[in-house]
Amino acid sequence: MKKVTIQDIAEALNISFSTVARALNDHPAISPATKKRVREAARKMHYRPNKLASSLRSGKTHVVGVIVPNLHVSFFSSVVHGIDTVLNEHQYSLLLYQSNESLGQEVKGIDTFLRSRVDGIIASITRETSHYEHYDEIRKRHVPLILFDRVAESLRVPSVRIDDYKGGFMATEHLIAQGYTNIAHITAEQDLAIATERLRGYRDALIRHGLPVQEELICKGPFSADFGRACVASLLDRKVPFDALFALEDFTALGALQELLERGVRVPDEVGVIGFANESFGTLVTPGLSSVDQQTVRMGEIAAELFLGTVSGNTPASVMLDPILVPRASSLRIR
Repeated sequence: MKKVTIQDIAEALNISFSTVARALNDHPAISPATKKRVREAARKMHYRPNKLASSLRSGKTHVVGVIVPNLHVSFFSSVVHGIDTVLNEHQYSLLLYQSNESLGQEVKGIDTFLRSRVDGIIASITRETSHYEHYDEIRKRHVPLILFDRVAESLRVPSVRIDDYKGGFMATEHLIAQGYTNIAHITAEQDLAIATERLRGYRDALIRHGLPVQEELICKGPFSADFGRACVASLLDRKVPFDALFALEDFTALGALQELLERGVRVPDEVGVIGFANESFGTLVTPGLSSVDQQTVRMGEIAAELFLGTVSGNTPASVMLDPILVPRASSLRIR
């Protein structure tokens, strides 16, 4: 089937090629009546614009590249949903790339986006990323760059993230309010900003409430459900006293919760557990997993708005969102 062109519409309506082109692009010089005739003809003839040709003429592809560390975590899927909701309203499409927490894949993703001539890049940095030359390349090419959740202050680009310090403080203070006094914390071994800020919040909450910071209760490793299990197993096997646990994120908290239950530890009566991110499975496990919500959809919407502000010539400021405590049965010892 022959693809319908602007020339075909022009011949069908007996008007010029340029008039059809301008009508389809909503040019102010074309009357509303003509625009209506052209659009109706284009719809009936099943006309589809040539986006490649349009992008070559305008220098814009109306495509935004989005890099996420992984998509099996609902946190990142929800952020992408928020990004897409806003950008779709402005006729942008998304090109999605999963780095799988790999620096090499992150570099490859950025190179792919730049070769594809995307109009901008929205990214969350991997756990492995410790240098940012590949992100500097984006800026050198004057491609708008927005970071979300995991950001690098040294890049000095617009970003949106949760107040991780406040979230760490909030989670720990919640456990203290429930009567727990020996609170363990599972964090990352990497120098990751979200981890260091949540750890700082944990420490300060203990100090604020007159509780000691016990280094033997801080487990550092590659945060995951398996490591959550391993940390709890180590504490129990070494007979290190603890009555609550705050994990860096929900999958780690889930592993810790499973290990406690399999060892016959009563949750929350003997040990309280809270995670971070408010993953969807938190309501499906027993007991329900307490967590800290990161306003994921709103984070994505703001990331998209920051991009739109940048392309319109503004210099948007970075945004810090407030975390929201979501207490469930795993930490509610006082009801």
